[in-house]
Amino acid sequence: MADAGTSAEAKHFDVLIVGAGLSGIDAGWRLQEKLPHKSYAVLEGRETIGGTWDLFRYPGVRSDSDMHTLGFPFRPWRAEKAIVEGPAIRAYIEETAREGGIDRRILFSHRVVRAAWSSAEALWTLEVETPAGPARFTAPFLYLGSGYYRYEQGYRPEWPGEAEFRGRIVHPQHWPEDLEFAGKRVVVIGSGATAVTLVPAMAERAAQVTMLQRSPTYIVARPSRDRLARRIGPGLARLKNVLLGLFFFNLARRRPERVRTKLIDLAREALPEGYDVERHFAPRYDPWDQRLCLVPDGDLFEAIGTGRASIVTDEIDRFTADGIQLKSGEVLPADMVVTATGLVMRLFGGIAIEVDGAPVNAAGRFAYKGMMLDGVPNMLLAFGYTNASWTLKCDLTARWFCRLLRHMERRRFAVAVPRLPDPPPERRPMLDFTSGYVTRAAALLPAQGPEAPWRVHQNYLKDLVALGFGRIDDGTLELRREGAQATGSP
Repeated sequence: MADAGTSAEAKHFDVLIVGAGLSGIDAGWRLQEKLPHKSYAVLEGRETIGGTWDLFRYPGVRSDSDMHTLGFPFRPWRAEKAIVEGPAIRAYIEETAREGGIDRRILFSHRVVRAAWSSAEALWTLEVETPAGPARFTAPFLYLGSGYYRYEQGYRPEWPGEAEFRGRIVHPQHWPEDLEFAGKRVVVIGSGATAVTLVPAMAERAAQVTMLQRSPTYIVARPSRDRLARRIGPGLARLKNVLLGLFFFNLARRRPERVRTKLIDLAREALPEGYDVERHFAPRYDPWDQRLCLVPDGDLFEAIGTGRASIVTDEIDRFTADGIQLKSGEVLPADMVVTATGLVMRLFGGIAIEVDGAPVNAAGRFAYKGMMLDGVPNMLLAFGYTNASWTLKCDLTARWFCRLLRHMERRRFAVAVPRLPDPPPERRPMLDFTSGYVTRAAALLPAQGPEAPWRVHQNYLKDLVALGFGRIDDGTLELRREGAQATGSP
Protein backbone atom coordinates (compact mmCIF):
# COMPACT_ATOMS: atom_id res chain seq x y z
CA MET A 1 0.00 0.00 0.00
CA ALA A 2 1.21 3.48 -0.80
CA ASP A 3 2.02 5.82 2.07
CA ALA A 4 0.19 9.16 2.21
CA GLY A 5 2.60 10.57 4.75
CA THR A 6 1.74 12.88 7.60
CA SER A 7 3.09 16.24 6.46
CA ALA A 8 0.85 19.21 5.82
CA GLU A 9 2.03 19.35 2.21
CA ALA A 10 -0.61 17.97 -0.13
CA LYS A 11 0.04 14.85 -2.19
CA HIS A 12 -0.64 15.62 -5.84
CA PHE A 13 -1.95 13.31 -8.58
CA ASP A 14 -3.48 13.77 -12.02
CA VAL A 15 -6.63 11.92 -10.92
CA LEU A 16 -8.00 11.00 -7.50
CA ILE A 17 -10.43 8.06 -7.39
CA VAL A 18 -12.60 7.61 -4.31
CA GLY A 19 -13.61 4.02 -3.51
CA ALA A 20 -11.98 0.63 -4.13
CA GLY A 21 -15.08 -1.32 -5.08
CA LEU A 22 -16.18 -2.37 -8.56
CA SER A 23 -16.39 1.25 -9.79
CA GLY A 24 -13.03 2.38 -8.45
CA ILE A 25 -11.09 -0.67 -9.64
CA ASP A 26 -12.71 -0.35 -13.07
CA ALA A 27 -11.69 3.33 -13.29
CA GLY A 28 -8.11 2.55 -12.24
CA TRP A 29 -7.80 -0.18 -14.86
CA ARG A 30 -9.17 2.04 -17.64
CA LEU A 31 -6.85 4.92 -16.70
CA GLN A 32 -3.81 2.65 -16.83
CA GLU A 33 -4.97 1.14 -20.11
CA LYS A 34 -5.88 4.36 -21.94
CA LEU A 35 -3.65 6.97 -20.27
CA PRO A 36 -0.70 5.16 -18.66
CA HIS A 37 1.24 8.41 -18.21
CA LYS A 38 -1.41 9.81 -15.85
CA SER A 39 -0.75 9.48 -12.13
CA TYR A 40 -3.61 8.46 -9.87
CA ALA A 41 -4.43 7.18 -6.39
CA VAL A 42 -7.46 5.36 -5.03
CA LEU A 43 -8.64 6.63 -1.65
CA GLU A 44 -10.54 3.93 0.25
CA GLY A 45 -12.13 4.72 3.60
CA ARG A 46 -12.23 1.10 4.72
CA GLU A 47 -9.35 -1.34 5.22
CA THR A 48 -10.07 -3.66 2.30
CA ILE A 49 -10.93 -3.87 -1.39
CA GLY A 50 -14.43 -4.78 -2.51
CA GLY A 51 -16.90 -2.11 -1.41
CA THR A 52 -20.36 -3.65 -1.18
CA TRP A 53 -18.96 -7.14 -1.61
CA ASP A 54 -16.71 -6.78 1.39
CA LEU A 55 -19.22 -4.95 3.58
CA PHE A 56 -22.11 -7.44 3.37
CA ARG A 57 -21.39 -10.71 5.16
CA TYR A 58 -24.86 -12.10 5.87
CA PRO A 59 -25.70 -15.75 5.03
CA GLY A 60 -26.01 -16.45 1.31
CA VAL A 61 -25.08 -12.90 0.22
CA ARG A 62 -24.91 -12.86 -3.57
CA SER A 63 -25.45 -10.68 -6.60
CA ASP A 64 -28.77 -10.64 -8.39
CA SER A 65 -26.89 -9.81 -11.61
CA ASP A 66 -24.95 -12.37 -13.60
CA MET A 67 -21.17 -12.15 -13.45
CA HIS A 68 -20.82 -11.87 -17.22
CA THR A 69 -22.34 -8.38 -16.96
CA LEU A 70 -21.40 -7.52 -13.37
CA GLY A 71 -17.78 -8.49 -14.06
CA PHE A 72 -15.24 -6.33 -15.84
CA PRO A 73 -15.24 -6.55 -19.67
CA PHE A 74 -11.43 -6.31 -19.68
CA ARG A 75 -11.19 -9.35 -17.37
CA PRO A 76 -14.16 -11.55 -18.28
CA TRP A 77 -15.79 -13.96 -15.86
CA ARG A 78 -15.00 -17.47 -17.09
CA ALA A 79 -16.57 -19.78 -14.51
CA GLU A 80 -19.69 -21.71 -15.48
CA LYS A 81 -21.58 -20.49 -12.43
CA ALA A 82 -22.76 -16.98 -13.26
CA ILE A 83 -24.87 -16.10 -10.18
CA VAL A 84 -22.34 -16.29 -7.37
CA GLU A 85 -21.94 -15.52 -3.69
CA GLY A 86 -20.36 -12.43 -2.20
CA PRO A 87 -16.99 -14.00 -1.28
CA ALA A 88 -16.45 -15.06 -4.91
CA ILE A 89 -17.21 -11.54 -6.13
CA ARG A 90 -14.89 -10.03 -3.54
CA ALA A 91 -12.10 -12.42 -4.56
CA TYR A 92 -12.64 -11.54 -8.23
CA ILE A 93 -12.32 -7.80 -7.47
CA GLU A 94 -9.18 -8.38 -5.39
CA GLU A 95 -7.60 -10.55 -8.12
CA THR A 96 -8.36 -7.92 -10.75
CA ALA A 97 -6.75 -5.21 -8.65
CA ARG A 98 -3.64 -7.35 -8.10
CA GLU A 99 -3.37 -8.35 -11.76
CA GLY A 100 -3.55 -4.72 -12.87
CA GLY A 101 -1.27 -3.44 -10.14
CA ILE A 102 -4.11 -1.24 -8.96
CA ASP A 103 -3.74 -2.56 -5.41
CA ARG A 104 -0.43 -0.69 -5.19
CA ARG A 105 -2.27 2.59 -5.89
CA ILE A 106 -4.86 2.14 -3.11
CA LEU A 107 -4.59 4.12 0.11
CA PHE A 108 -6.64 2.19 2.66
CA SER A 109 -8.27 3.75 5.73
CA HIS A 110 -8.22 7.08 3.89
CA ARG A 111 -11.68 8.58 4.32
CA VAL A 112 -12.36 11.69 2.27
CA VAL A 113 -14.42 14.19 4.28
CA ARG A 114 -14.26 17.28 2.05
CA ALA A 115 -13.47 18.04 -1.59
CA ALA A 116 -13.10 21.68 -2.63
CA TRP A 117 -12.69 22.95 -6.19
CA SER A 118 -10.76 26.13 -6.92
CA SER A 119 -11.43 27.74 -10.30
CA ALA A 120 -8.38 29.98 -9.86
CA GLU A 121 -6.12 26.92 -9.60
CA ALA A 122 -8.24 24.52 -11.68
CA LEU A 123 -7.70 22.05 -8.86
CA TRP A 124 -9.53 19.83 -6.39
CA THR A 125 -8.22 19.74 -2.82
CA LEU A 126 -9.33 16.80 -0.69
CA GLU A 127 -9.26 16.68 3.09
CA VAL A 128 -8.74 13.10 4.19
CA GLU A 129 -8.82 11.32 7.54
CA THR A 130 -6.04 8.72 7.83
CA PRO A 131 -4.66 6.53 10.65
CA ALA A 132 -1.71 8.96 10.84
CA GLY A 133 -3.96 12.01 11.11
CA PRO A 134 -5.46 14.51 8.63
CA ALA A 135 -3.94 14.66 5.15
CA ARG A 136 -4.51 16.67 1.99
CA PHE A 137 -4.53 15.50 -1.61
CA THR A 138 -4.84 17.56 -4.78
CA ALA A 139 -5.72 16.69 -8.37
CA PRO A 140 -7.25 18.40 -11.40
CA PHE A 141 -9.82 15.57 -11.67
CA LEU A 142 -11.97 13.82 -9.09
CA TYR A 143 -13.63 10.47 -9.85
CA LEU A 144 -16.20 9.29 -7.31
CA GLY A 145 -16.66 5.52 -7.23
CA SER A 146 -18.07 5.64 -3.73
CA GLY A 147 -21.42 3.98 -4.37
CA TYR A 148 -24.89 5.22 -3.59
CA TYR A 149 -25.64 4.25 0.00
CA ARG A 150 -24.41 4.80 3.52
CA TYR A 151 -22.06 2.05 4.67
CA GLU A 152 -22.26 2.92 8.36
CA GLN A 153 -26.03 2.63 8.67
CA GLY A 154 -28.80 0.67 6.98
CA TYR A 155 -32.44 1.71 6.90
CA ARG A 156 -34.03 0.50 10.12
CA PRO A 157 -37.61 1.40 11.15
CA GLU A 158 -38.51 1.11 14.82
CA TRP A 159 -41.60 -0.71 16.11
CA PRO A 160 -43.47 -0.60 19.42
CA GLY A 161 -42.39 -3.19 21.98
CA GLU A 162 -38.89 -3.85 20.66
CA ALA A 163 -37.47 -3.47 24.16
CA GLU A 164 -39.71 -6.33 25.33
CA PHE A 165 -38.37 -8.79 22.76
CA ARG A 166 -36.10 -11.37 24.42
CA GLY A 167 -34.43 -12.48 21.21
CA ARG A 168 -31.89 -10.76 19.01
CA ILE A 169 -32.58 -8.12 16.32
CA VAL A 170 -30.00 -7.89 13.52
CA HIS A 171 -29.67 -5.74 10.39
CA PRO A 172 -28.01 -7.55 7.43
CA GLN A 173 -25.68 -4.61 6.79
CA HIS A 174 -24.10 -5.21 10.21
CA TRP A 175 -24.07 -9.00 10.46
CA PRO A 176 -22.08 -10.22 13.49
CA GLU A 177 -19.41 -12.81 12.67
CA ASP A 178 -20.35 -14.95 15.69
CA LEU A 179 -24.11 -14.93 15.12
CA GLU A 180 -25.55 -18.44 15.49
CA PHE A 181 -29.06 -19.23 14.28
CA ALA A 182 -29.06 -23.03 14.02
CA GLY A 183 -32.25 -24.48 15.45
CA LYS A 184 -33.83 -21.06 16.01
CA ARG A 185 -37.08 -19.56 14.80
CA VAL A 186 -36.19 -16.62 12.58
CA VAL A 187 -38.37 -13.85 11.15
CA VAL A 188 -36.87 -11.87 8.26
CA ILE A 189 -38.65 -8.54 7.79
CA GLY A 190 -38.58 -7.40 4.17
CA SER A 191 -39.34 -8.53 0.64
CA GLY A 192 -36.40 -7.25 -1.39
CA ALA A 193 -33.23 -8.87 -2.70
CA THR A 194 -31.63 -9.18 0.74
CA ALA A 195 -34.67 -10.89 2.26
CA VAL A 196 -35.12 -13.41 -0.55
CA THR A 197 -31.41 -14.23 -0.28
CA LEU A 198 -31.41 -14.63 3.51
CA VAL A 199 -34.49 -16.81 3.81
CA PRO A 200 -33.31 -19.91 1.89
CA ALA A 201 -29.76 -19.56 3.22
CA MET A 202 -30.88 -19.41 6.87
CA ALA A 203 -33.49 -22.12 6.32
CA GLU A 204 -30.70 -24.65 5.81
CA ARG A 205 -29.89 -24.51 9.55
CA ALA A 206 -32.68 -22.67 11.35
CA ALA A 207 -35.68 -24.45 12.82
CA GLN A 208 -38.02 -22.24 10.79
CA VAL A 209 -37.62 -19.05 8.76
CA THR A 210 -40.52 -16.72 8.01
CA MET A 211 -40.28 -13.86 5.55
CA LEU A 212 -42.60 -11.13 6.80
CA GLN A 213 -43.52 -8.68 4.07
CA ARG A 214 -45.85 -5.71 4.05
CA SER A 215 -46.43 -6.22 0.31
CA PRO A 216 -45.12 -8.68 -2.30
CA THR A 217 -42.26 -8.31 -4.76
CA TYR A 218 -41.86 -9.88 -8.20
CA ILE A 219 -39.56 -12.88 -7.71
CA VAL A 220 -37.99 -14.68 -10.66
CA ALA A 221 -36.08 -17.98 -10.66
CA ARG A 222 -33.03 -18.26 -12.88
CA PRO A 223 -30.34 -20.96 -13.24
CA SER A 224 -27.15 -20.05 -11.40
CA ARG A 225 -25.06 -21.72 -14.13
CA ASP A 226 -24.90 -20.34 -17.66
CA ARG A 227 -24.02 -23.45 -19.63
CA LEU A 228 -24.31 -21.65 -22.97
CA ALA A 229 -21.55 -19.25 -21.92
CA ARG A 230 -18.96 -22.02 -22.06
CA ARG A 231 -19.82 -22.72 -25.70
CA ILE A 232 -20.08 -19.13 -26.93
CA GLY A 233 -17.38 -17.52 -24.75
CA PRO A 234 -17.61 -14.76 -22.12
CA GLY A 235 -17.82 -11.88 -24.60
CA LEU A 236 -20.87 -13.27 -26.38
CA ALA A 237 -22.34 -14.38 -23.06
CA ARG A 238 -22.10 -10.79 -21.85
CA LEU A 239 -23.80 -9.49 -24.99
CA LYS A 240 -26.49 -12.18 -24.76
CA ASN A 241 -27.35 -11.25 -21.19
CA VAL A 242 -27.34 -7.51 -21.96
CA LEU A 243 -29.76 -8.05 -24.87
CA LEU A 244 -32.01 -10.40 -22.91
CA GLY A 245 -32.16 -7.93 -20.03
CA LEU A 246 -33.03 -5.02 -22.32
CA PHE A 247 -35.64 -7.08 -24.14
CA PHE A 248 -37.36 -8.11 -20.94
CA PHE A 249 -37.22 -4.61 -19.43
CA ASN A 250 -38.69 -2.99 -22.57
CA LEU A 251 -41.36 -5.69 -22.81
CA ALA A 252 -42.33 -5.00 -19.20
CA ARG A 253 -42.63 -1.29 -19.97
CA ARG A 254 -44.71 -1.87 -23.12
CA ARG A 255 -46.84 -4.79 -21.94
CA PRO A 256 -46.84 -4.61 -18.13
CA GLU A 257 -49.98 -6.69 -17.62
CA ARG A 258 -48.71 -9.47 -19.89
CA VAL A 259 -45.37 -9.62 -18.08
CA ARG A 260 -47.08 -9.42 -14.70
CA THR A 261 -49.29 -12.41 -15.52
CA LYS A 262 -46.31 -14.44 -16.74
CA LEU A 263 -44.21 -13.71 -13.64
CA ILE A 264 -47.03 -14.69 -11.30
CA ASP A 265 -47.72 -17.85 -13.33
CA LEU A 266 -44.04 -18.84 -13.10
CA ALA A 267 -44.15 -18.42 -9.32
CA ARG A 268 -47.32 -20.51 -9.17
CA GLU A 269 -45.66 -23.33 -11.13
CA ALA A 270 -42.68 -23.33 -8.72
CA LEU A 271 -44.78 -23.45 -5.53
CA PRO A 272 -46.89 -26.21 -3.95
CA GLU A 273 -50.37 -26.72 -5.34
CA GLY A 274 -52.92 -24.49 -3.67
CA TYR A 275 -50.38 -21.95 -2.45
CA ASP A 276 -51.84 -18.43 -2.15
CA VAL A 277 -49.74 -16.88 -4.91
CA GLU A 278 -52.00 -13.86 -5.39
CA ARG A 279 -51.49 -12.81 -1.78
CA HIS A 280 -47.75 -13.41 -1.45
CA PHE A 281 -46.32 -13.05 -5.00
CA ALA A 282 -48.59 -10.56 -6.82
CA PRO A 283 -47.34 -6.96 -6.24
CA ARG A 284 -49.59 -3.93 -6.61
CA TYR A 285 -47.08 -2.20 -8.93
CA ASP A 286 -46.04 -3.05 -12.50
CA PRO A 287 -42.93 -5.12 -13.26
CA TRP A 288 -39.74 -3.01 -13.18
CA ASP A 289 -41.36 -0.14 -11.31
CA GLN A 290 -39.07 -1.71 -8.74
CA ARG A 291 -36.16 -4.03 -9.35
CA LEU A 292 -37.10 -7.69 -9.76
CA CYS A 293 -35.73 -10.14 -7.19
CA LEU A 294 -33.71 -13.03 -8.58
CA VAL A 295 -33.61 -16.42 -6.86
CA PRO A 296 -30.91 -18.65 -8.38
CA ASP A 297 -32.11 -22.20 -9.08
CA GLY A 298 -35.40 -21.29 -7.42
CA ASP A 299 -33.92 -21.74 -3.93
CA LEU A 300 -36.60 -19.65 -2.20
CA PHE A 301 -39.41 -21.60 -3.86
CA GLU A 302 -37.71 -24.85 -2.88
CA ALA A 303 -37.37 -23.77 0.76
CA ILE A 304 -41.08 -22.90 0.85
CA GLY A 305 -41.99 -26.19 -0.83
CA THR A 306 -40.13 -28.23 1.77
CA GLY A 307 -41.70 -26.32 4.64
CA ARG A 308 -38.40 -24.95 5.94
CA ALA A 309 -39.48 -21.40 5.03
CA SER A 310 -42.73 -19.50 4.74
CA ILE A 311 -44.01 -16.08 3.70
CA VAL A 312 -46.47 -13.99 5.68
CA THR A 313 -47.95 -10.85 4.10
CA ASP A 314 -49.11 -8.54 6.85
CA GLU A 315 -48.10 -5.47 8.85
CA ILE A 316 -46.39 -5.30 12.23
CA ASP A 317 -48.48 -4.12 15.15
CA ARG A 318 -45.79 -4.55 17.82
CA PHE A 319 -43.02 -6.77 19.12
CA THR A 320 -43.73 -9.07 22.04
CA ALA A 321 -41.36 -10.91 24.38
CA ASP A 322 -41.39 -14.00 22.15
CA GLY A 323 -42.09 -12.69 18.66
CA ILE A 324 -44.09 -10.24 16.55
CA GLN A 325 -47.79 -9.49 16.76
CA LEU A 326 -49.32 -8.58 13.42
CA LYS A 327 -52.16 -6.19 12.69
CA SER A 328 -54.29 -9.16 11.65
CA GLY A 329 -53.97 -10.50 15.21
CA GLU A 330 -51.63 -13.33 14.26
CA VAL A 331 -48.46 -13.75 16.35
CA LEU A 332 -45.21 -14.92 14.75
CA PRO A 333 -42.98 -16.67 17.31
CA ALA A 334 -39.31 -15.73 16.94
CA ASP A 335 -35.98 -16.23 18.63
CA MET A 336 -34.30 -13.85 16.17
CA VAL A 337 -35.52 -11.04 13.92
CA VAL A 338 -33.57 -9.85 10.86
CA THR A 339 -34.53 -6.40 9.62
CA ALA A 340 -33.87 -6.63 5.86
CA THR A 341 -35.52 -3.25 5.49
CA GLY A 342 -33.20 -1.57 3.03
CA LEU A 343 -30.45 0.97 2.51
CA VAL A 344 -29.91 4.60 3.38
CA MET A 345 -29.09 6.27 0.08
CA ARG A 346 -26.23 8.78 -0.03
CA LEU A 347 -24.30 10.45 -2.85
CA PHE A 348 -20.60 11.34 -2.88
CA GLY A 349 -19.86 8.82 -0.12
CA GLY A 350 -20.77 11.47 2.43
CA ILE A 351 -18.09 13.87 1.17
CA ALA A 352 -18.82 17.58 1.52
CA ILE A 353 -18.35 18.96 -2.01
CA GLU A 354 -17.61 22.66 -2.62
CA VAL A 355 -17.03 24.73 -5.73
CA ASP A 356 -15.23 28.03 -5.07
CA GLY A 357 -16.38 27.98 -1.46
CA ALA A 358 -20.06 27.24 -2.20
CA PRO A 359 -21.49 23.88 -1.05
CA VAL A 360 -22.77 21.61 -3.81
CA ASN A 361 -26.31 20.36 -3.26
CA ALA A 362 -26.84 17.50 -5.72
CA ALA A 363 -30.62 17.77 -5.46
CA GLY A 364 -30.52 21.28 -6.90
CA ARG A 365 -28.60 20.20 -10.01
CA PHE A 366 -29.04 18.16 -13.18
CA ALA A 367 -27.12 15.02 -14.09
CA TYR A 368 -25.13 15.34 -17.32
CA LYS A 369 -24.91 11.99 -19.16
CA GLY A 370 -25.68 10.41 -15.80
CA MET A 371 -22.09 11.03 -14.64
CA MET A 372 -21.44 14.75 -14.06
CA LEU A 373 -23.40 17.56 -12.37
CA ASP A 374 -24.15 20.90 -13.97
CA GLY A 375 -21.83 23.62 -12.75
CA VAL A 376 -19.39 21.21 -11.07
CA PRO A 377 -16.04 21.11 -12.91
CA ASN A 378 -13.82 18.08 -13.48
CA MET A 379 -15.84 15.71 -11.29
CA LEU A 380 -17.17 12.34 -12.44
CA LEU A 381 -19.71 10.25 -10.54
CA ALA A 382 -19.89 6.51 -11.26
CA PHE A 383 -23.54 5.52 -10.97
CA GLY A 384 -24.77 2.22 -12.38
CA TYR A 385 -28.03 1.07 -13.91
CA THR A 386 -31.15 0.30 -11.92
CA ASN A 387 -32.39 -2.25 -14.47
CA ALA A 388 -29.10 -4.02 -15.23
CA SER A 389 -25.67 -4.72 -13.77
CA TRP A 390 -24.04 -1.82 -11.94
CA THR A 391 -20.70 -2.33 -13.68
CA LEU A 392 -22.12 -1.95 -17.20
CA LYS A 393 -22.70 1.79 -16.78
CA CYS A 394 -19.69 2.34 -14.53
CA ASP A 395 -17.33 0.91 -17.14
CA LEU A 396 -18.87 3.14 -19.83
CA THR A 397 -18.39 6.08 -17.47
CA ALA A 398 -14.70 5.25 -16.92
CA ARG A 399 -14.11 4.86 -20.66
CA TRP A 400 -15.85 8.17 -21.44
CA PHE A 401 -13.77 9.82 -18.72
CA CYS A 402 -10.61 8.60 -20.47
CA ARG A 403 -11.93 9.98 -23.79
CA LEU A 404 -12.52 13.32 -22.07
CA LEU A 405 -9.01 13.39 -20.60
CA ARG A 406 -7.42 12.61 -23.99
CA HIS A 407 -9.53 15.29 -25.69
CA MET A 408 -8.57 17.89 -23.09
CA GLU A 409 -4.89 16.92 -23.16
CA ARG A 410 -4.65 17.21 -26.95
CA ARG A 411 -6.31 20.62 -26.98
CA ARG A 412 -4.67 21.87 -23.79
CA PHE A 413 -7.95 22.31 -21.92
CA ALA A 414 -7.84 22.37 -18.12
CA VAL A 415 -11.51 22.53 -17.13
CA ALA A 416 -14.64 20.66 -18.21
CA VAL A 417 -17.97 21.72 -16.73
CA PRO A 418 -21.52 20.96 -17.92
CA ARG A 419 -23.64 24.07 -18.36
CA LEU A 420 -27.44 24.18 -18.36
CA PRO A 421 -29.22 25.86 -21.28
CA ASP A 422 -31.40 28.90 -20.75
CA PRO A 423 -34.13 28.09 -19.93
CA PRO A 424 -33.10 24.87 -18.15
CA PRO A 425 -34.76 21.58 -19.08
CA GLU A 426 -37.88 20.29 -17.39
CA ARG A 427 -36.95 18.65 -14.07
CA ARG A 428 -37.64 14.94 -13.84
CA PRO A 429 -36.55 12.41 -11.19
CA MET A 430 -33.13 10.95 -11.95
CA LEU A 431 -34.36 7.43 -11.08
CA ASP A 432 -37.76 6.36 -12.39
CA PHE A 433 -38.14 3.79 -9.64
CA THR A 434 -40.56 3.29 -6.74
CA SER A 435 -38.29 1.20 -4.49
CA GLY A 436 -38.26 2.37 -0.89
CA TYR A 437 -34.60 3.39 -0.81
CA VAL A 438 -35.13 5.53 -3.93
CA THR A 439 -38.32 7.25 -2.79
CA ARG A 440 -36.77 7.97 0.61
CA ALA A 441 -33.84 9.66 -1.14
CA ALA A 442 -35.84 11.67 -3.69
CA ALA A 443 -34.83 14.93 -2.02
CA LEU A 444 -31.12 14.03 -2.27
CA LEU A 445 -30.78 13.07 -5.93
CA PRO A 446 -30.06 15.33 -8.91
CA ALA A 447 -32.68 15.74 -11.60
CA GLN A 448 -32.65 14.60 -15.21
CA GLY A 449 -34.14 16.27 -18.24
CA PRO A 450 -36.35 14.92 -21.04
CA GLU A 451 -33.58 14.84 -23.66
CA ALA A 452 -29.88 14.06 -24.00
CA PRO A 453 -27.41 14.93 -22.61
CA TRP A 454 -29.52 15.58 -19.51
CA ARG A 455 -31.51 12.38 -19.94
CA VAL A 456 -30.27 9.45 -17.84
CA HIS A 457 -30.77 6.43 -20.07
CA GLN A 458 -31.31 3.05 -18.46
CA ASN A 459 -30.16 1.45 -21.70
CA TYR A 460 -26.68 0.02 -22.15
CA LEU A 461 -26.76 -0.05 -25.96
CA LYS A 462 -27.80 3.62 -26.23
CA ASP A 463 -25.09 4.60 -23.77
CA LEU A 464 -22.51 2.44 -25.52
CA VAL A 465 -23.01 4.43 -28.71
CA ALA A 466 -23.45 7.85 -27.10
CA LEU A 467 -20.55 7.59 -24.64
CA GLY A 468 -18.24 5.59 -26.87
CA PHE A 469 -18.63 7.60 -30.06
CA GLY A 470 -20.51 10.82 -29.28
CA ARG A 471 -18.74 14.18 -29.48
CA ILE A 472 -16.98 15.38 -26.35
CA ASP A 473 -17.47 19.03 -27.34
CA ASP A 474 -21.22 18.66 -27.67
CA GLY A 475 -22.09 22.29 -27.02
CA THR A 476 -23.20 21.55 -23.46
CA LEU A 477 -19.87 20.60 -21.90
CA GLU A 478 -17.95 23.83 -21.49
CA LEU A 479 -14.21 23.33 -22.02
CA ARG A 480 -11.71 25.99 -21.14
CA ARG A 481 -8.04 26.52 -20.62
CA GLU A 482 -6.69 27.43 -17.23
CA GLY A 483 -7.49 31.06 -16.54
CA ALA A 484 -9.88 31.36 -19.51
CA GLN A 485 -13.46 32.37 -18.74
CA ALA A 486 -15.29 30.13 -21.21
CA THR A 487 -14.83 28.37 -24.49
CA GLY A 488 -15.96 25.69 -26.85
CA SER A 489 -13.74 23.90 -29.33
CA PRO A 490 -10.68 25.89 -30.52
